[in-house]
Amino acid sequence: MASQSHSAVVFNSSQVFKENIFDGKVLFCTGGGSGICRAMTDAVMRHGANATIVGRNVERLTLAAKELSDATGRMCIPAQADVRQPKQLQDAVKKTIEAFGKIDFVICGAAGNFLAPISGLSENAFRTVIEIDTLGTYHTIKATLPYVRASRGSYIHVSATLHYRATPYQVHVSAAKAAIDATSAVLAIEEGPHGVRSNVIAPGPIGGTEGMNRLSAKGTSTREYEASIPLGRMGSVKDCANAAVFLFSDAASFITAQILVVDGGSEHVRPLTLPYPQSVLDPASIKSFIKPKL
Repeated sequence: MASQSHSAVVFNSSQVFKENIFDGKVLFCTGGGSGICRAMTDAVMRHGANATIVGRNVERLTLAAKELSDATGRMCIPAQADVRQPKQLQDAVKKTIEAFGKIDFVICGAAGNFLAPISGLSENAFRTVIEIDTLGTYHTIKATLPYVRASRGSYIHVSATLHYRATPYQVHVSAAKAAIDATSAVLAIEEGPHGVRSNVIAPGPIGGTEGMNRLSAKGTSTREYEASIPLGRMGSVKDCANAAVFLFSDAASFITAQILVVDGGSEHVRPLTLPYPQSVLDPASIKSFIKPKL
């Protein structure tokens, strides 16, 4: 019990890293208006960086940018863009350069997801997730790379753990995230000679996120999930934020082309998400089974 109590502590990155380690740096983050990517942006800003957050919902984005600026004392600007549209991302990058003059760090975090079996998944629905996750990552890299190369900066790509083993109802996301992992590795070896690093953060069971809420079986309590995780608790968005601070910091200056799994060890013990074969035979056993509308 003592070890579980200790593992329940979630540290803020400011308790480990100096607050000014990112002074003068600029972050460009897709998907930064909410969830894990917002937490990452918040943490990087608290260590001195200014930021641009990119998304489609301009009202949510504008509010998030103001809240991030107020909370950190740094400047965060919103840039409305659909990552499926290269021109819109180029405009977001242009806005960032006009405001800050450079880009040091990039988080590729825009994503789409829903639950659907292969038998009920349309080609259009599959393509949509690939376009948002995989092509969105590619477009973000293409738009930002000249500036990240100039600053000898770093990329973080937000992936997942569900494709490291087969996960029912997630073929579209599994394919998209596997492609992101591969893209990051290729980027790392191509741009390493230019001083650019590229790594992946793969979140596991992160409490309070849309993904975790969807990939949950009816009747399974948080305590049951936590009991199946080696470190004895659900992950927090702060855990992912801490990982981002580390990977962007000089402490990770010799780390590239890697996948940092943030899951409390759960990948190795198969925690209670989408119990098999019940979830396949009875889709109603999933809390929020969502059929694609595309």
